[in-house]
Amino acid sequence: MIVQMMEEEQAFDDDIQEHLSITTSLQNMLDADAEKRKRPCRQRSVTAITIFGAAVRSFLLPQSNSPKIISRKEEREAQELSSPSSSPTCSRSDIRMAGSMELPAKGGFSFDLCRRNAMLEKSGLKMPGFLKTGTTIVGLVFKDGVVLGADTRATEGPIVADKNCEKIHFMAPNIYCCGAGTAADTEAVTDMVSSQLQLHRYATSRESRVVTALTLLKTHLFNYQGHVSAALVLGGVDVTGPHLHTVYPHGSTDTLPFATMGSGSLAAMSVFESKYKEGLTREEGIQLVADAIRAGIFNDLGSGSNVDVCVITQGGTEYLRNHEEPNPRTYVSSKGFSFATGHTEVLSTRITQIGPVVAEGGPVVAEGDVMEEGL
Repeated sequence: MIVQMMEEEQAFDDDIQEHLSITTSLQNMLDADAEKRKRPCRQRSVTAITIFGAAVRSFLLPQSNSPKIISRKEEREAQELSSPSSSPTCSRSDIRMAGSMELPAKGGFSFDLCRRNAMLEKSGLKMPGFLKTGTTIVGLVFKDGVVLGADTRATEGPIVADKNCEKIHFMAPNIYCCGAGTAADTEAVTDMVSSQLQLHRYATSRESRVVTALTLLKTHLFNYQGHVSAALVLGGVDVTGPHLHTVYPHGSTDTLPFATMGSGSLAAMSVFESKYKEGLTREEGIQLVADAIRAGIFNDLGSGSNVDVCVITQGGTEYLRNHEEPNPRTYVSSKGFSFATGHTEVLSTRITQIGPVVAEGGPVVAEGDVMEEGL
């Protein structure tokens, strides 16, 4: 009995050595062939390693009454690899085996942190709040072109950061875009697409088309899956006529005769739905856009200050900055603001004398000694 066990162990060791030698010879042959053709053959080496792994697993976990070490399929693949006439191309099984391995991640936007944040939020972690901006932006199509409008208030949560900002962005001489959402995102996206349209005009010597700007905007926003907070109203006039589109942060678009976006969009839409009609004149279109923006200003805390209007026609573009000022400042002191001394506590004072020091190479400004310092 003991002799039989020793014979089985010796046979086991012999089989292991045989498979190790086969694997080593296969690997050397693959390396030589890859070096000869000056390109790596990663899939072949993966196949050889996989065959060796299967052999080791079959030895370490033997089946009952199973003398076969590896399957016929693996033996056939090993014979194909060992044959000198085999071509260096990879078979479907090799590609399948290589696909199971983890390859390094390619470049691009990573959403790993988004999944991590969702997991932390489910586990009970309270996520920090976002500072959302309020805006009213509108646009409509009249018989000769497009009219765009926007308010001029930029907010940072409950704080009015800018009372007279510009929300109508230049895209091309015949295309403009109103932006709502995060100010940095709207400016960055519109500036990027504007430069791409400029290069396209240089390359084609033709006027930019509105559909080109629309495609560039929605493709960029869709790639970031809504993480770029830019809601846009795009308007322009090209060889095919006037066009008005809305672009949502996730990349979806609408083509409408009149559109509103932003926190004051509902108030502005109520004006459009009650007064808009086809065939509006230029003056009627400007007045209707101004009324819609005023509705957003007076009914939405995130919108305010002045009304900006942009009129785009086949003959040119007219940007009416501060077309209306529905919230003028009623009182401004002629003396300005003055505060009596002592209202603000002075914690420390430091006075440094800085004066010219004449040297051989010319006058040099050097820092002097501290003259007074107190608490």
